[in-house]
Amino acid sequence: MGVAIRTAGPDDRELVVGLLDEAFQSDPVSSWVFPGAEYRRTTHHRLMAAFTDVVPADGRIDVTEDGSACALWLSVPAEDEHGGELAGGQVGDGFARMREAVDPGNERVELIGRLTAGIHPSGRAHEYLWMVGVAPDRQGEGLGTALVASALDRCDRDGLPAYLEASSARGRLLYERLGFAFTGTALHLPDGPVMWPMWREPESYRPL
Repeated sequence: MGVAIRTAGPDDRELVVGLLDEAFQSDPVSSWVFPGAEYRRTTHHRLMAAFTDVVPADGRIDVTEDGSACALWLSVPAEDEHGGELAGGQVGDGFARMREAVDPGNERVELIGRLTAGIHPSGRAHEYLWMVGVAPDRQGEGLGTALVASALDRCDRDGLPAYLEASSARGRLLYERLGFAFTGTALHLPDGPVMWPMWREPESYRPL
């Protein structure tokens, strides 16, 4: 049986924020940005809310019909360079403003944005898979894969590549099965985990 997927609307904001907050509590990158379980439990949701609020202007949020999983996508135009239009224009002082709004004393909130923007590919329009969140008690059921695969079908129809940064080795393997390939240069967060930039050409453009 297929997974029913719809586009999130304004009334889904709290659902999406809650899903992302729960899903990423143990994520290596979230754990680096917000070190310490209690600190992360009380603060991490603010960053997830900021991400959720930014996406609708430049992308879309897909959710499963039962509200158990969501995926945040940004549409990046061809003229974009190094993330200049990503996250609603969160570049330069924009990253500092996000830090001020989310957790002013935590420089990593700003740094993660600057570092990922710095490795973001430029030159070609593409879809950017920013985050995929699945409720902890539903993980392992293929819901995240279904969400991503549905969006990749749209990419194939529109002839658009897709891009993401895998935040774990397990995630990297999953995305490879969906047609993504490691770009060759990993992002090593200072005293933290590794992120793997990955690119996927649309099906019709892949070499034989």
